[in-house]
Formats: sequence, C-alpha cells, structure tokens
Amino acid sequence: MTASPSRLIRRAASVEADVHVPLAIVGGGACGLTAALMLSDAGVDCAVLERDALPSGSTALSSGFIPAPGTRTQREHGVQGDSAERFAADIQAKARGRAAPALVEAYAASIGPALDALQERHGLQWMLLDGFLYPGHSVHRMHSLPQKTGASLMAALQAAVEAAGIPVLTQALVDTLVLDAEDRVIGVDYLRPDGSSETLGCDALLLACNGFGGNSEMVRTLLPEMAEATFGGHAGNDGSAILWGEALGARLRDVGGYQGHGSWVTPQGALMSWAVMMEGGVQLDCEGRRFHDETQGYSEAAVHVLAQPGGIAWNVFDAPLLALARGFPDFCEAEAAGALRRCESVAALADCIGCEPSVLQGTLDAMRASTPPPDGRVFARALEAPYFAVKVTGALFHTQGGLDTAPDMRVLRHDGTPFANLLAAGGAAGGVSGDAVWGYLSGNGLLSAVAGGYIAARAAAALIQSTKASA
Repeated sequence: MTASPSRLIRRAASVEADVHVPLAIVGGGACGLTAALMLSDAGVDCAVLERDALPSGSTALSSGFIPAPGTRTQREHGVQGDSAERFAADIQAKARGRAAPALVEAYAASIGPALDALQERHGLQWMLLDGFLYPGHSVHRMHSLPQKTGASLMAALQAAVEAAGIPVLTQALVDTLVLDAEDRVIGVDYLRPDGSSETLGCDALLLACNGFGGNSEMVRTLLPEMAEATFGGHAGNDGSAILWGEALGARLRDVGGYQGHGSWVTPQGALMSWAVMMEGGVQLDCEGRRFHDETQGYSEAAVHVLAQPGGIAWNVFDAPLLALARGFPDFCEAEAAGALRRCESVAALADCIGCEPSVLQGTLDAMRASTPPPDGRVFARALEAPYFAVKVTGALFHTQGGLDTAPDMRVLRHDGTPFANLLAAGGAAGGVSGDAVWGYLSGNGLLSAVAGGYIAARAAAALIQSTKASA
C-alpha cells in the first residue's frame, strides 16, 4: 500500500540535534497528552510534537466520552458490579470475539486507573453519564467532563500539560523517523511552517498520531464501503503511522475496523447524540419506514444510513426525547444552525420527509404493536405529536486499525517480535473493535487513546529507566 503524504525512514548511526529527550511523542491529542502527563508523574522528560498550531485532533471533534470501570467517579455514583472483566466481556461481545484478547484485557484494566490519575493528579473532574446506557454497555460507565465535549477534554488536558511544564512543539509536522542499524529509534525530523527541517533526538518514540480516516486513498482501499462517506474526523488522520510501519516491516492489525456514525446532521455538519435513538427515537428512510434496529449501535448505523437513497435518513423523535437531546452541546449547535424540524401532526411529518402519510402512520403504529418488528426492537412507548425530525447521513469518524502492538504498546514486526523502543497507541495502533464497523463499542476511540497513552507511558518509563541503569 502506498499513499501520500510521504512518510520516510532515515538510517543513521547518530543524530545531530539541538535538543534530545528521553521520549518523543508524535501527536498532541488525548493519547499523546495523557502519555505526557503520566511520564511527568513518573519523573521522565518528554516532548510532544504536534502538527497543528493548537493541539486538538480527533479528540476535539468527539463528544469526549470515555468508558471506564471501577473509577472513583463510578463508585461515588453508587454503581456496583462493574469490573475490568465485565468491561472486557462487553468489548468482546460487541466485537463478536474478534478483538485482540490481550489488548482488550490491558485496556479494560488500565482505563479506570488512568481516569483516576487524571482526576487526582491533574484536575480533570469526571462526571458519570447515567441517564441511559450506550449501545453494548451492560452498566453505566461512560465518563465525561461537565461540558460534555471533546473540545473541553482537550482544553483540560492542555491546561494540565502546561501546568506540568511539559514542552509541546506545535506546527511541527514529523515526516521522518530516524533509526540506527539495529532498528532503534534515535530521533525524528520535522517540518516547520516556513519549510525548514529540524531534528529532535530521543531514546524512545511514541506514535500517537491517530489513524487514516483523512487519507481518501487509504480509505478507498481499506474501507471501500466508506469511500464516499463524509469524514467527520481530523484532517491530520493521514495514515502516517501505517506508512512508517510499512517502511519498517511492522505488522498491521484490524485495518477494516472503524467508527462510523449514523447521525451526522446534514447539511449543517454536526453530530446528533445517539442517546435519542437508544431512548426511543427512530431512523426513517425517504418512504417513512424504519430500516434497521437503531439500538445495535451508531457505528454500524452509518452503513445502514448510507445504503438509503442519497445516503439520507431522518431521525424522528418527540418532546421528551428533544429534552434529552438538548442536554448535549453538539445537538444544541445543530439546532441553532436550523437542523431541527417541528411537525405538529403525522401529515406534517410526512410532508417534511417527503413520504406518504399512510406509510408513515403505519411505521408509528408499529411502535405500539405487541409483536416485535422483524428487526426485534421493542419500544417502551410510541412517539407522540408534536414530532421532531433531523436530516442525517452516515459519516466516518475515525479508524480503529493500525500498527499491531504488544499489550505494552511496543510495535511488532511481521514475525511478532517487538521493536526495542518504538511504541504506538490510540488511533496509530490497532484498537479493540475487531476488523469491522459493527465491532465498535461506544467510546472505544477514547478508550484506546487514554488507556493506550497511559500504558505506553508506563512502558516507556520502564524502558528508559532500564536503559539508564545499564548505561
């Protein structure tokens, strides 16, 4: 596989660099900043290289929700019976057993301690989203900052990094990894806005530069069903980690896995919370019919929506569900942009969608039926007028496949042996969603970012301290 932009490997016995750090981190999203904070706690110096003028990445575009068992916040809310083992079982159930078992175990065991560490040592104040269960979760474990946005999560991580005095080099686009003859990373070359190139020396490297959702050529090759889908992620997801991995002979894993979303508001270009679907809302096609079981998950819903004429569907709900939706900032932005349609009757809703009122009435009546529809979804209640509708399409948010890693986040070669000091986490690495869109459990993206950054930091700290001890 080849794709632009070019990502290079340079061989050298040593690097000439003005600055040398024990660990260099490529990417300043949730994964990279979490890793940096954990390294600071361990007394290990690092530097983060970020291509943008301000760290944001896919995290800032997300809802900022992170699933975790056994946290201080979960206990304070009285949630009982959750554990890393139960969480791991939920992950595997959604992925139909096709997620990497060792990585599932590592993430499920690490995400709780990671969130607690960010709260207790760096001031991130988590709240538990306990009003409803996200698809695939058997217990309330979704955490968020009070603002309920990915942008607020990034702002909190950035503030913590600044308070810790961790250097973040922005507008630094890493294009070349420098390795010696024994496959040890000794530095990175990066480009500045004026076109000049600089080099940073390092004892180890963490790739936290996310996936390939912004690389249209790679998406067309690896995820053909999403080739024409709207990309709702960050443009920096250009596949850099995979391209470097290919050049080094690294093994890839689960490149067919990704997070889609079947509720991308169009044409406004905003995300509508899937909580509305889980609590009784429906998705209708242009004829006014349901076409899938919405409770199975928002990721696979993207494929179902895109299969409709024009790749369009309508989210339909009523006043109680509108009140729920307005608790999410993304929906409020979409509503402010004119996405919400209010319909006082079935006839008005049919006119909005462009369908026959009789067909639409049949769909709504079926929600009252005692016999479940063919897709098996059972409704606790039918929708009541006034009705509300939002026009949506399917979108690709981020990929879940990437470099194969050991459970300590060290990158693996084709033969399964690890590189000595090259790590990858978050979207740069294969995640825990298996190799298909339906394997994505709600929150798996930030799970892999935060847990992966936490694990990688611990592994890198041990590696660096071991290197110092033997020097």
